[in-house]
Amino acid sequence: MTEDLRRALERVVRGEVAFDAQSRALTTMDASNYRRVPVAVVAPRDAEDVAAALAVCREHGVPVVPRGGGTSIAGQATGTGVVLDFTRHMHRIVSLDPHALTARVQPGVVLDDLRRAAAAHGLTFGPDPSTHSRCTLGGMIGNNACGAHSVAWGTTADNVRGLEALTYGGDPLRTQDPIRADLRAFTDAHLALLRTGYPQDLPRRISGYALDALLPERGRDLARALTGSEGTLAVITEAEVRLVPAPPVRVLVVLGYPDEGAAADAAPALLPYGPLTVEGMAADLVDSATRSRAELLPEGSAWLFVEMPGVGEAHALRRLAGADSSVVVSDPAAQRALWRLREDAAGTATRIGTRSGESIEAWPGWEDCAVPPARLGAYLRDFRALLAEHGLRGAPYGHFGDGCIHVRIDFDLLRDAGVARFRRFSEDVAGLVVAHGGSLSGEHGDGKARAELLPRMYGAELVGLFGRFKDLLDPAGGLNPGMLVRPEPLDTGLRFAVLPKEPVEVAFGYPHDGGDFAAAVRRCVGVAKCRDTAPQGAGVMCPSFRVTGEERHSTRGRARLLHEMLAGEVVTDGWRSPEVRDALDLCLSCKGCRTDCPVGVDMATYKAEFLHHHYRRRLRPAAHYAMGWLPVWLRAAAPFAGALNALARVRPLAALARRAGGIAPERALPRLAEVSFTRWWRRTYKRPGAPAPGDLVLWPDTFTDRLSPETGRAAVRVLQAAGLRPVLPPRAVCCGLTWVSTGQLDRARTVMRRTVDRLRPVLAAGLPVVVLEPSCAAALRTDLPELLGTDDARALASSVRTFAEALEEFAPGWAPPRLGAPVAGQTHCHQHAVLGDAPDRRLRARAGLTGELSAGCCGLAGDFGFERGHYDVSVACAEEQLLPALRAARPGTAVLADGFSCRTQIAQLAGVRARHLAEVLADGL
Repeated sequence: MTEDLRRALERVVRGEVAFDAQSRALTTMDASNYRRVPVAVVAPRDAEDVAAALAVCREHGVPVVPRGGGTSIAGQATGTGVVLDFTRHMHRIVSLDPHALTARVQPGVVLDDLRRAAAAHGLTFGPDPSTHSRCTLGGMIGNNACGAHSVAWGTTADNVRGLEALTYGGDPLRTQDPIRADLRAFTDAHLALLRTGYPQDLPRRISGYALDALLPERGRDLARALTGSEGTLAVITEAEVRLVPAPPVRVLVVLGYPDEGAAADAAPALLPYGPLTVEGMAADLVDSATRSRAELLPEGSAWLFVEMPGVGEAHALRRLAGADSSVVVSDPAAQRALWRLREDAAGTATRIGTRSGESIEAWPGWEDCAVPPARLGAYLRDFRALLAEHGLRGAPYGHFGDGCIHVRIDFDLLRDAGVARFRRFSEDVAGLVVAHGGSLSGEHGDGKARAELLPRMYGAELVGLFGRFKDLLDPAGGLNPGMLVRPEPLDTGLRFAVLPKEPVEVAFGYPHDGGDFAAAVRRCVGVAKCRDTAPQGAGVMCPSFRVTGEERHSTRGRARLLHEMLAGEVVTDGWRSPEVRDALDLCLSCKGCRTDCPVGVDMATYKAEFLHHHYRRRLRPAAHYAMGWLPVWLRAAAPFAGALNALARVRPLAALARRAGGIAPERALPRLAEVSFTRWWRRTYKRPGAPAPGDLVLWPDTFTDRLSPETGRAAVRVLQAAGLRPVLPPRAVCCGLTWVSTGQLDRARTVMRRTVDRLRPVLAAGLPVVVLEPSCAAALRTDLPELLGTDDARALASSVRTFAEALEEFAPGWAPPRLGAPVAGQTHCHQHAVLGDAPDRRLRARAGLTGELSAGCCGLAGDFGFERGHYDVSVACAEEQLLPALRAARPGTAVLADGFSCRTQIAQLAGVRARHLAEVLADGL
């Protein structure tokens, strides 16, 4: 049957039709606790393709699930039949009418793309869930998404003007047309129940079907009735939505309270003052990862984020709110930092503290109920008591102005007893929500997580009407079966059930995940921040997805493939899996996800782990031998550097070398230093013996030593000018980075152990180790202790300082030369993700270097941009921020890049010589 289905779909669908394991594995999960394995994934090009796919599925009796960004939290974006992926092709803004305040969009349009288009006319789309940078309009309509600004502009249902859709049976639905006779008759036969069966005074009633929208006094609004139906009634092919004027000024007022109950009690009183948002969160969500942003918060253990449309309004609200503490934030950068605290909560709330050094996992499953705002404080106190009664922990946050609460709870979904508790708690909390006059879902829909409990909210009679309504529009039951109507049990199909029960053997320590690779992989909860394609600020994640736009090249996609690799059902070859290998091939190991991902997924480490197992006792790609063993080859080549440089200028010989080494033919080979940094040091200083107290050990990394010795010489000059005593280690050392990045982890550990042994005198003396190359510093801080797991490795990691950190910590009174120049260039992605660049920013400011370096990734990323087959992606990464910034730089701009890879990329693509900050400062001495 599967082969017949494939041939039939490929015959009539012009878009992509995918039955392969990789495509199916990428769509087994959304952002929920659930997993369903599809038969195929179809990416339709237009409404005609949708109709053709539906006809084939109908003929073969195969269910269909529409899918947008895959950020649904209740499981409704997963399915066992054919998944329709609207993000590939049907993502066009068909028209935008600023006078009528409307836009027509295809279902795959990402919300932020629509908002950017509307912003050109001073408009916006009001609903804005925290996933606004990657969620789609089709998904928002399917779930009736809301977001932080619903107190001002309502839910998605309040902003949909019309829908064009297709039923599973192939019937077109245009909601602007007169309502179908059978739907009118159905409504008229049940007027009393539809008028009395729904909770009143509840702005966030998302659960179930909105059949009351079909009442005659409400205009028989079929568009509103379809919004929030979770793809169970029709497949949307186009939507007309309302736009609203965007406030020209937005000022954030942050109000502090002693606890979340007090904050919730205060929220309703703020609504008459016309806020754009009234968001709430407690101190549970402020951890070490977000502490720098949390410093902007006023005193308190819970806060309301209230956005006002003007400075005067903001100060007036602050005076009238009566909060224990408050702050008015007008600076856009500070506002963004604070909003990121709130928007990342869906991820950060999955890690609620630690137990025995390991992160405590928390999950959705009771994610977004809503009660009348006036009842929110009482509900939260009862909710906390219920958590305690069940022995559970959670960190509530959410849309306090609308009475909607999000929470991730530390359910043990890996064991039967924990799953049973999950069910008992869900049943009990459903009763609590109903007792407070609330809705089981206040934003993300019911899906598998709550549909089973709908009779507790609506009663059996009204839920029975839901089933009859479904049967009118989808009599074959082919659209998203198991959701909303005749639901699957909430404790079945959990995504964790397929994972190994015991930890698999791995090389890295995964200290925050109990040494369990499966626990590390399941960190990904699917919120898909890695799918953000908007111009980034300081972020890095995820450069390859930003270039290709393919799910398999996102951090989430790769994590999903690793999950399925461990499960062994769809991806069946384990560590030998070609599906996982191909998806990881374009991972730049930038480590951006380690910081930018709200749950700290570390794909660079997972990639190294996978490559270690995938190629164990197998022939590796040539680039792994050429660039993975780079420190060895450069050391062997040192006596012949001049001759090799001359030979590299002979084109046929250079081409042969590139071919043998698996290097992209477009790449120029780096020039070897004829006098290495360490050789220059021995000639210049001839200092014998071990490092002495007061010394700083300057790490002679391979790139500085053999390829860029001028950087090391400049650093020595600057450190000495600052009154410090730099010395080199008494013997050769290496961080093992090149072996780690190519997954040669046995060799990496050998190199690292030798390095640690050689530095024992340094460690015993407690001397700082200054590392000029950011990638090497990051390897020493993270990879080394996580691979070796010894006290000495951790001691070395804690001793590492960057160049700017060393000057700030050990020469705080030193005044750098005043250079008075603008800067351009690249912040190394490992600096962003692991090391932090705040000391560098402060040092540049003290030296009078003004402006910002490019964020993102330069695209070379160590061996990545040199490897054959990666050149185009490497260049595209550089074209996103770095190369345009260099082209726009005015004369006299200092081009900075502390990473050798970044400097090489700049030289080869922009024809500009970039320098390490140490070189620029040394020139000014």
